[in-house]
Amino acid sequence: MDADQGAELLELEHRGWDSLCDGTGASFYGSLMTEDGMMVLAHGQAMTRDEVVESLAQAPPWQSYQITDVRTVVLASGDAALVYRGTARREGDGREFVALMTSVYTRVDGDWRLAVYQQTPVP
Repeated sequence: MDADQGAELLELEHRGWDSLCDGTGASFYGSLMTEDGMMVLAHGQAMTRDEVVESLAQAPPWQSYQITDVRTVVLASGDAALVYRGTARREGDGREFVALMTSVYTRVDGDWRLAVYQQTPVP
């Protein structure tokens, strides 16, 4: 994987977080995730793509986020995982949500698609 591909994946993560902040997360992740994609969230729930879309359609938006400590791991067939520390806040909630996050991307018809996303809370 070259630096441009790593930058593409990081840009997708930013676009995803931006969609979670502006209320368009359901449509963004509905189109980004693979048909059999999964999200494993910090609160212990594993969700299919359809469940993610349904949940995000009702979720309050995030106010802000930050992505730090980014690493890219190349997998077989040119697929890749983006691992980073994510910090986010919701409006009216003084608490920060901090987690180590992993997004596993695969190419489908030449485009990056999200196959698995996983959060591990940072105490």
